[in-house]
Amino acid sequence: MKFGPAIKIILTRAICFPLCLLFAISAHAGSCNYTQENMFAGPFKVCAESVDQARCEEFATEGSNADASYDEASCSTDSSIGVCTLEQFTLTYYTGNAEDLEVGCSFQGGDWT
Repeated sequence: MKFGPAIKIILTRAICFPLCLLFAISAHAGSCNYTQENMFAGPFKVCAESVDQARCEEFATEGSNADASYDEASCSTDSSIGVCTLEQFTLTYYTGNAEDLEVGCSFQGGDWT
């Protein structure tokens, strides 16, 4: 049986989409709690959400960050002072000055709530 190009694209997307979506969700289902610090600011207690364990390990080596710990659960919102939503993940802040963190979030291209 021969299919035209349009049918091949539809079939490929119909098969790939659910599998690709499942892979994306499973690969980014966790969170990473760590102490964020760099030459400009910190230390801050933060939690990055929608990251995998490999990305959590990367957070641990950036700047002067420390104490990175991966968890499959979402970040806790208890006692958070704000959230910076970035393109690839969100950062929940538990320490620091909310106004200063909002400015820092903007510099990173994020949206502060």
